[in-house]
Amino acid sequence: MQPEAEASTPPADDLIWGRHASQAALESGRPIHRIWCTPEMRSAPKFLQLLREAKTSGVLVEEVTWARLAQVTGGSVHQGIALQTAAADTLDLSALIEGCSELGEPPLLLALDGITDPHNLGAVVRSAEAMGAHGLVLPQRRSAGLTGSAAKVAAGAMEHLPVARVVNLNRSLEKLKDSGYRVIGLAAEGDVTLMDVDLEGPLVLVTGSEDQGLSLLTRRHCDQLVRIPLRGITPSLNASVATALCVYEVARRNWMKDIHGQAPSPPIVRPQMKTQEVSPPAPPLSEPPVGETSNADPSNTDPSNTELSASDHPSEDNASLHQQLFDSPGSDKADLMKTESPQADSSSPAPTIELDLSGSKPEPDLQFDQSIKLSP
Repeated sequence: MQPEAEASTPPADDLIWGRHASQAALESGRPIHRIWCTPEMRSAPKFLQLLREAKTSGVLVEEVTWARLAQVTGGSVHQGIALQTAAADTLDLSALIEGCSELGEPPLLLALDGITDPHNLGAVVRSAEAMGAHGLVLPQRRSAGLTGSAAKVAAGAMEHLPVARVVNLNRSLEKLKDSGYRVIGLAAEGDVTLMDVDLEGPLVLVTGSEDQGLSLLTRRHCDQLVRIPLRGITPSLNASVATALCVYEVARRNWMKDIHGQAPSPPIVRPQMKTQEVSPPAPPLSEPPVGETSNADPSNTDPSNTELSASDHPSEDNASLHQQLFDSPGSDKADLMKTESPQADSSSPAPTIELDLSGSKPEPDLQFDQSIKLSP
């Protein structure tokens, strides 16, 4: 009865499956959290480059069996691939660091280690954005994603808080250290309380899971471990609550210290991401060479046309065309020779076409027909 129950469960609302729908979602740049695919999809020329680009951008790509995909999609016809869309777009850690360097105030970033509950993730995002944090560092594995459930708990805060997806959290912490950040981890074994710790300058607050806390490797990469004193019998706090207390303490010492009564809070300064530098250069590079090749075709030099055409294709942004260039480098030149041959033929054998289509041939046919009719 359990396999029937699993097959009858409907898929989640944030899932996309099927080759055409998945390809359209990947090519459109839609934010994706997770990809399930069978081994056959990696050998497909359409999806090989798309899966590579998705993995480098922080998307979790898992290779599973057809039976596992059937469970994920609720028994639908998945054709070997399924996507889980993200409720918000993510960015690179380098872009987040660069954007926070121009804030004019000490940046505050949060990092989550092993938070697998989407409700905890949504609560952390909501508290962090409300208290003035500038960004969130989220690992690919062993972590909840920016799903619809997390977005619902975040209550709109996910649209305003920048989130960076990283492959390895420990390497990312070292990169943040090199950029001038101090990494502070929350752990019950910390030797400094939250009231005594120094919270000045660029900070990264790292929160672990509720059952295991911070991992051993993550603790080694922290500059300092901080604990929150508790008085009751309950041994620990919820991960999102502990994070909210730390973020509040940072805000209390910084922008909250001059606020009294009904005085308004100062406006938040958000990091400005420079993402417009990549898109503009693409169109002008692809359009001018096309005009040059068309004007150069009627010329007498054939090798110059092949050189111009070969330089046009690498400048295109389409991943499928770019892959065809690497797979078959000589096919483009053969196609160009095919396209040039009819142009060369159209200039010289033009009179032969007129002779073949001339009206002199049907006239004798009509004369023979008339003679046949007159003979009887």
